[in-house]
Amino acid sequence: MRARVAVDIGGTFTDLVALDEAGADVATTKVQTTPPEFQRGVMQTVAKAEVDPASVAFFVHGSTVIINALTERKGARTGLITTKGFRDVLEIQRANRPDLYNLYYAKPRPFVPRERRLEVTERVSQRGEVLMPLSEDEVAEAVGRLRDEGVEAVAICFLHSYANPDHERRAAEIARAEWPEAFVTASCEITREWREYERTSTAVLNSYVQPVADRYLASLEANLDEAGVLGGRYVMQSSGGTATFSAARQAPITMVESGPVAGVLGAVAFGEVIGERNIVSLDIGGTTAKCSLVDDGEVRVTTDHKLEWSRGFAGYPVKVPVVDIVEIGAGGGSIAWLDEAGALNVGPQSAGAVPGPACYGRGGDDATVTDANLVAGRINADYFLGGEIGLERERARAALRPLAGRFDTDEEQAALGVIRLANGNMVNALKLVSVHRGYDPRDFALVAFGGGGPMHATALARELHIGRVIVPPQPGVFSAWGMLMTDLRFDLIVTQIERSDAVASTTLDGLWGELERDALAHYAGERVGKERVVFQRFVDMRYAGQEHTVKVPFPAGPVTEDKLADVQEGFHALHEQHYTFRLATPSELVNFHLTALGTVEKPRLPEIDPGGGVDGARKGERLVDFDELGQLQAAIYERERLGLGERVTGPAVVEEPACTTLLFPGDVLEVDRHGTLTIEVGRES
Repeated sequence: MRARVAVDIGGTFTDLVALDEAGADVATTKVQTTPPEFQRGVMQTVAKAEVDPASVAFFVHGSTVIINALTERKGARTGLITTKGFRDVLEIQRANRPDLYNLYYAKPRPFVPRERRLEVTERVSQRGEVLMPLSEDEVAEAVGRLRDEGVEAVAICFLHSYANPDHERRAAEIARAEWPEAFVTASCEITREWREYERTSTAVLNSYVQPVADRYLASLEANLDEAGVLGGRYVMQSSGGTATFSAARQAPITMVESGPVAGVLGAVAFGEVIGERNIVSLDIGGTTAKCSLVDDGEVRVTTDHKLEWSRGFAGYPVKVPVVDIVEIGAGGGSIAWLDEAGALNVGPQSAGAVPGPACYGRGGDDATVTDANLVAGRINADYFLGGEIGLERERARAALRPLAGRFDTDEEQAALGVIRLANGNMVNALKLVSVHRGYDPRDFALVAFGGGGPMHATALARELHIGRVIVPPQPGVFSAWGMLMTDLRFDLIVTQIERSDAVASTTLDGLWGELERDALAHYAGERVGKERVVFQRFVDMRYAGQEHTVKVPFPAGPVTEDKLADVQEGFHALHEQHYTFRLATPSELVNFHLTALGTVEKPRLPEIDPGGGVDGARKGERLVDFDELGQLQAAIYERERLGLGERVTGPAVVEEPACTTLLFPGDVLEVDRHGTLTIEVGRES
């Protein structure tokens, strides 16, 4: 038997899903994440799942290593070589501010200080014309200075290199020849999209994490070799596709949201199977809650991602394709705390894997969302992770006691306050991907997964008037399963501004043809056959005179006037959806985006048998707090015993080893042929 294995590292737990090539479950498991040596947790899951290493034909991995290195500022000492006169691009940044009236606003501090940002003579116009040749001597001198400064990684970004990358490529050749040990990133190797500050930031961030990624992946490879796992090895990318370990080492910034996007892609694949193409994904883990919207089966991918962005902080731009996902610090381990004014807050600080929530009994004494759910009766203290971790209710109550004292109430009411606040934060996140983007949540189904997703989903659906909640099989490890549903992905984006009513079809055919040839050359280097490569085209468009763009699908094949007319109409419709208006003015094509998918065989969802009746799945009942509906006796069911077609009416709790699904009074759950729990929210049977 040949197995396909996916491992997802989260802030609290590391998950594994293993499937045989027919799509049947071989194993699923969780272990606590093992920072800072995350690879130990990966290997622990393989050992715990008892997967035969020799049977692993496909291994894919999602990691928080890159985002951790960036947020904790634990990357390499980095230098920058740029065009003379532009060393302060990282300092100047953008004039627009996320919080206009904040008198204490401070710009993000560059990852490379000014003394390690060096200039060289060269100049290229926005059309790609060489205005001033590259001074190769100055490049060599700059490399030597950075080496003397103890720099480990070098970023190179020249003005307008998106239009003509020759100077950047030559500078990178010199740097690698002069200093073979250094990690060198040229911006054109990561992105060919315009905007100097964003390209410079992306190149710097890639260099900053490249040594970290190289060491981590090398260590993981050594561990896999030692264990006898010799199949193909891949890394989940932020774009929703996978890449080989070697490709990930060259462009580790593409892994910045490696873990979270896997769940979104899994939700898309799952939605196709069950016939739901309009979905909002909700992934609540131990540290964060992540959500994304999928419209008609299409995942929105953007190159305008900003690391650490908030309403009061501009963040750091990352100009690589990233699935449009909103992530907030509201997971099971998120800590409840009081600010200086005495107001209650939840997150973004997390108890993490060590020491974990107070109820773990491992030294944590801060109240968390998990502690609150335990006190509210929503979690079974004896069945957490199938009983592997015994939860201590009294420790959870003790952690909540200071909060209760502050508001002159009891621990049960304090627990409800924590849950309400966490839910409020999650509702705001769901609105950011729906209402704020011109979508009505009532037109979508909520697909909930992660250890905490199904426990909070029905309350969130009520708040947003979403009529249906879907809980897939094995929701606690669903993101890892999602990795097995993704293809290899390689994105090429080139800026070339053309008027849509004046551009020649031959010009567009030539541009798309060049991009496709580059993509096929990339996959040839990865030993992926041409017959496995599928192309998807997109173009970023704007009205003439506008600054920002809208991404529009572009049809395959030779460009014709009819196809261009369809693209223009698609632009008008999308612009109206996002911004509520359309104009009669001419439009422009700005960025040409080719996605090349190296398709892989995907597992099938197994089917379940009819059950012997819902009473056979019932384990008993317990008192559960349903917020404003009060404390009610809720029937408790074991999910594995619920068969095809069986129905459960709330108030109820459906338990499984890594997850709990909560049904409020009036909710009706039905089990489909794949074991999916479909919940009609607030509808009596």
